[in-house]
Amino acid sequence: MTSGFGLVVRFSLRDAEAARSFDALVEETLKGIRAHEPGTLAYVVHTVLEEPNTRVFYELYADRVAFDQHEQQEHTRHFLAEREKYVTDFSVTFIESRDAAGVWV
Repeated sequence: MTSGFGLVVRFSLRDAEAARSFDALVEETLKGIRAHEPGTLAYVVHTVLEEPNTRVFYELYADRVAFDQHEQQEHTRHFLAEREKYVTDFSVTFIESRDAAGVWV
């Protein structure tokens, strides 16, 4: 197991229209991540059952350096600037891998 570095982010979105726009912004951002970030091991966007205007991101990077590189990418900086139009609140929890089963082992 690598010494993965990650985060879980929970976004509360303004309303259904904001959620649709946010989802489009996320899809645009994911294209950049897929094309330019080999150190991003997982970047998973979840909807929350019973909370249609909430999104939870699970992000796992090879290490802290890969995360720092992610933060400097143009597509990430664009996402961070634009998300404010749609988000009423968010929380970030930083995590480190201890053990795992599945594709990242």
